[in-house]
Amino acid sequence: MTPDVLDTRQLLVFRTLAETGGFTETAKRLHLTQSAISHSVRSLEDKLECRLFDRIGKRALLTEIGERLYSHTHTIFSEMDAAFRSIEEVKTWGKGRIRIGATTSACQFILPSVLREFRECFPLCKIVVQAGDTPVLLEKLKRSEVDLAICLRPWKDIEFDTTLLFEDRLHAIVAPNHPIAKLPMIPRTVEDFPFIIYDSRSYTFDLVSNYFRESKVLLDHFIELGSGEAIKELAKIGLGIGVLADWTVRKEIEEGSLVQVALGRTPLKRSWVICRQKGHSQTLMENTFENLTHSVCDNLAMAD
Repeated sequence: MTPDVLDTRQLLVFRTLAETGGFTETAKRLHLTQSAISHSVRSLEDKLECRLFDRIGKRALLTEIGERLYSHTHTIFSEMDAAFRSIEEVKTWGKGRIRIGATTSACQFILPSVLREFRECFPLCKIVVQAGDTPVLLEKLKRSEVDLAICLRPWKDIEFDTTLLFEDRLHAIVAPNHPIAKLPMIPRTVEDFPFIIYDSRSYTFDLVSNYFRESKVLLDHFIELGSGEAIKELAKIGLGIGVLADWTVRKEIEEGSLVQVALGRTPLKRSWVICRQKGHSQTLMENTFENLTHSVCDNLAMAD
């Protein structure tokens, strides 16, 4: 018979083993012995009267039932974490923790203003910020390593709850003396000028690649970078055609060190969102952070 209450320590061992696939790595992460890990898993399987893992050599692979239980663990631990944080807020007003994931662009252009206002509202709150590309941040959300993420809209919305912040447009950016600087949009063949594009593992790279493919623009010569600032600097010295959003190059456009050129006849748009786990119970601090982020992003959108 299924127990009314599951041991959270056993669930933590179960979830960690499901993610690592190995008893040694699980023991290392949880600072336990391999024997303790094995005992915890066996006890949980005994309680549930079913097998959760298939042991194949040194690997532990989830069974079908194990996969079903694993799909619930993120929600269970997320709700427990929210409960403890909510209690902490009541015990000491404004004292607690908020963990924010953000892309590098969001860290540079959005977070400073948001966190300045947030700190005034909750001076005792511990703020943890983790930077990363959208795919990395979504994985951190799944593992409950961050509470909220400022990122591009996930391909699969069904996995997360999202709130739209704003939409932007990507442009070609070049030095003022670049051969295409005075053109209304980039030509279809620009083999002599490599594109300077964000990390190929990012959502932005996929968006740009698909856009160029549909526009029949060749993208077989490009420089891949993981920093918007680095893309700007290479574009400034004429090493290629950068691809960046309007709001991230506003200063350089105004001072004349870079020029924007349309990528094509139709704009290439991205949607920026605040993302959280499905069904995540928001605290007052998280709700305040979201509202402040909306205000900052509204100003960004209005300036374009």
